[in-house]
Amino acid sequence: MRALVQRVSRAAVRVDGEQVSSIGPGLLVLLGVAHGDDERACDRLADKVRALRVFDDEGGRMNEPLGGREVLCVSQFTLYGDARRGNRPSFVAAAPPQLAEPLYERFRARLGAQGGVFGARMEVELVGDGPVTLLLESPGS
Repeated sequence: MRALVQRVSRAAVRVDGEQVSSIGPGLLVLLGVAHGDDERACDRLADKVRALRVFDDEGGRMNEPLGGREVLCVSQFTLYGDARRGNRPSFVAAAPPQLAEPLYERFRARLGAQGGVFGARMEVELVGDGPVTLLLESPGS
């Protein structure tokens, strides 16, 4: 399981031109699920995201966790795209929808996150809050 985590001032998701969710200050998480990922890996990664100390404390240092800030989580199988050979990425490492969707929903629920529409073609809009973008992987990914 992989998560691309971006600290944002705000973020939103649209499907067919219609906004389906949005957040204010917090984290935008693009989540990819791979073959072999399970509930334990999902929970550990969600807990890691919640505990990340990427928000400024009173002294201006990145030292505060998520706390009461919001999370927007979007499914993103392309995090498992492999372009080492040729110019067209292969996505064979990404889990099939019947495995990925329940883990995506579990991840969202564990964080109390807003979400996109699983499997839909989505437009994701974000306003980054500083230079904070992290790639996290669950053990075994």
